[in-house]
Amino acid sequence: MAFRRRNKSYPFFSQEFLIQNHADIVFGLVIFILIGLMFEATAKTAILFIQPQYNVTTLSSEGEVTLYHYGWKDCATILFYFFIAIILHAVVQEYLLDKVNRRLHLSKSKNTKFNESGQLCVFHLVSSVWSFYILITEGYLLHPSTLWENYPHVHLRFQVKFFYLTQLAYWLHALPELYFQKVRKEEISRQLQYICLYLLHISAAYLLNLSRVGLVLLFLQYVSELGFHIARLLYFTDENHQKMFDLWAVSFVFTRMSTLTLMFLAVGFGLARSEYQGLDLEMGNFNTVLIRMTVLLLVCLTQSWLLWKFIRFQLRRWREFRHEQAVRKKSAAKQPLRPLKRDSLGHHENGVLKAENGASPRTKKLKSP
Repeated sequence: MAFRRRNKSYPFFSQEFLIQNHADIVFGLVIFILIGLMFEATAKTAILFIQPQYNVTTLSSEGEVTLYHYGWKDCATILFYFFIAIILHAVVQEYLLDKVNRRLHLSKSKNTKFNESGQLCVFHLVSSVWSFYILITEGYLLHPSTLWENYPHVHLRFQVKFFYLTQLAYWLHALPELYFQKVRKEEISRQLQYICLYLLHISAAYLLNLSRVGLVLLFLQYVSELGFHIARLLYFTDENHQKMFDLWAVSFVFTRMSTLTLMFLAVGFGLARSEYQGLDLEMGNFNTVLIRMTVLLLVCLTQSWLLWKFIRFQLRRWREFRHEQAVRKKSAAKQPLRPLKRDSLGHHENGVLKAENGASPRTKKLKSP
């Protein structure tokens, strides 16, 4: 199964060979794990990579319900979906983005940003729809108090745990993709910043049993980022598409304010009034003043940093717009006025040729044959 066009062959185990065939190599590893399910001796090991572990069956009003908690075996599941993310990344790149790039004829810098926005646009769209579905089915939007009530939220439903595992797998796969996609050195630091921030916040929400609050925050963040990457894709196709950035600016500010409000409401006030206070690793309780303040400080610093970058981005856009306006005014002022073309004898008035002094010119007499 080939994901890339082989324009040139490279020696085995070379750097270019690995970059060109990394998706095929990973696809072979996934097939190897799936084949392990066919044999009884390896089925128990192979299932660790595919299915979330640590399931517990409890009785509720709905009957028997299977819930999950986290553990070290989740690393194997994250590794498997890490491979799946690399394969899906190659599929989107080869069968969608590369075909569009050939038609647009973008420069190298714009091509890199177009591929980045294209990949993230697909991921944010899927993740925002998936997280919204979980929020609706679990009832977190209709009953906001459930975000902090009955903490710690150790036991998770299958869809919630699977969502967090795939999120961690995707953002981990983004690290080697910087190498596979040959991202420029100027872009690596910028992409590393938001990749590490996503990994930090998702891991904190998952390990500190703040999965419910994390779901709402991820939904808000993904919807906002989806608007930005759609705006950037439209801008690369036609630079006159600027209005989408204005809509994204409104959603960005709303997301920052909503994130801070929700965190102070859930962590600052909701968990502070919880009956279960103190640190208990066996019960999964991390409801202490120090941990709450650390989480709030981390979120506040992240939101402040994002707002600072947003203000710089808007100021740069404003300066570029003012510069373009000034250039247009200068070019319009330098254009000379075109003189009106006049007849050699005079001008026309009401269909009659007039001389410069207002008198009609003499008609020439025709010579008789």
